Amino acid sequence: EAQLVESGGGLVQPGGSLRLSCAASGFNFGADDMSWVRQAPGKGPEWVSTISNAGDRTYYADSVKGRVTISRDNAENTLYLQMNTLKPEETAVYYCAIEGTDPLSQGTLVTVSS
Repeated sequence: EAQLVESGGGLVQPGGSLRLSCAASGFNFGADDMSWVRQAPGKGPEWVSTISNAGDRTYYADSVKGRVTISRDNAENTLYLQMNTLKPEETAVYYCAIEGTDPLSQGTLVTVSS
């Protein structure tokens, strides 16, 4: 059974940075494209970024392009999201997911506030 566990969220001031991690198990992590999705309070899910299974192709939502970097370590079965210059409107629960599937996990809360 596939399992994804996010970590690294927390409270950060506007303009700050965070690095989120997602530990994967129970499936062939290196065979799947992976994504980050976020959901702000009272809003629907928003796609943030996707990375190919080999890590050689990355895609970003326009709202985060230039400030966010997705990466992965297939040897460690871990997905990352480096977020810089964070904005208050990016306060949300961040989920990792196998591309094309709904998030399976609890997510990690990122709060951007002074």
